[in-house]
Amino acid sequence: MSVAVVVGMQWGDEGKGKVIDLLAEDADVIARYAGGHNAGHTIVFDGNQHILHLIPSGIFHSGTLCVIGNGVVVDPAALIHEMDLLKKAGVDLDGRLVISDRANIIMPYHSTFDKGRENSSGFEKIGTTGRGIGPSYADKIARAGIRTCDYRDEGRLRKKLKANYEEKSAILKDLYGNELPTYECMFDELMGFRETILKYIGDTHVLLRDQIAQNKKVLCEGAQGTMLDVDHGTYPFVTSSNSISGGACTGLGIPPTQIDRVVGVIKAYTTRVGEGPFPTELHDSDGEKLRKEGHEFGSTTGRPRRCGWFDAVVARYGIHLNGIDAIALTKVDVLDRFDTLRVCTGYKYKGKIYEEMPADLDILGNGEPVYTEFAGWNQSTVGAESFDQLPDNAKRYIDALGKILGVGFLMISTGPGREETIHQGALF
Repeated sequence: MSVAVVVGMQWGDEGKGKVIDLLAEDADVIARYAGGHNAGHTIVFDGNQHILHLIPSGIFHSGTLCVIGNGVVVDPAALIHEMDLLKKAGVDLDGRLVISDRANIIMPYHSTFDKGRENSSGFEKIGTTGRGIGPSYADKIARAGIRTCDYRDEGRLRKKLKANYEEKSAILKDLYGNELPTYECMFDELMGFRETILKYIGDTHVLLRDQIAQNKKVLCEGAQGTMLDVDHGTYPFVTSSNSISGGACTGLGIPPTQIDRVVGVIKAYTTRVGEGPFPTELHDSDGEKLRKEGHEFGSTTGRPRRCGWFDAVVARYGIHLNGIDAIALTKVDVLDRFDTLRVCTGYKYKGKIYEEMPADLDILGNGEPVYTEFAGWNQSTVGAESFDQLPDNAKRYIDALGKILGVGFLMISTGPGREETIHQGALF
């Protein structure tokens, strides 16, 4: 039995795309378990950059089976566009991509709701991508969602869409003053994706069960990060699904007893996109330098990311929540030009030091980070392929992080390319 989960340990954008792409070399199956096309995994190889939003990052390794699980919400138009781009890049999808027939579909009214609520003066701004992810999950929980399996029965699809359309039209018009396209236009658009979707859907729970029974190596791919988990993140400034490792069980139908290990992905500093508390955020030249050196702009929205020092409170929280037994440390090279580095080990609020993640956003938003300082190295680490090749101060910084977190590093990334990686162990 060989099932591993790869999960982000911060607010997403940790570099999971590259890590999963590298780990996929040793995997037979890559399965995505949560989120929608609000995620963006960037992969660089052969001088080309590829950005994936729905399809698992292992798709570039021929012979791997890629699964989109029931925990993912699927926008048919976005999925088919991504499939077309991959086909143009010479990637064969037939027989290699399977979409759960239990996955919920993102409808046009979901994005209308998303944008309407985000732009309304009556609601707190969350900083969503406006792509309908949250409203789709809301319909799923309300038992009003349309699933990919509904494509198999045109009559059932028409009936479910009709009921939803009438309700959504009335609410959107009264609440936001928005008009939807006609029901027939929406149904025709939905049916336009039918042939392609039906070609790729299947019972992925049974598929994965059979693969595991055959001792295939399965890699479960998360989206977003631990601090965006709807239950355990900085609520309400979170995503709408369970992005922690436990989401792999519900989002793929894999029993927890069959998961062998969990690998966490974390940057050598911290970023987040959108609204919400960010204790180590920098509003000075160091923050701007991190953004510039790290090319910190969203792969999905293009928005500039907020940047700050490494937060060990966040990291330890991610380790404990996810059961992480190894870490992939990314973007070490971004720190190459700093004289001094800082690591946050706690938050000071009203005279008390918090070393565990508080639920209270007042503490996160107003607490003062307690920092430990480290000397920078002012030397290039780009492309280093062994730990010994790193500057002494870089080694000291990484060793210190390992001691603070109590978990070893499976790999250390020293650049965006596949070859710019220090490997320190095997996944399986």
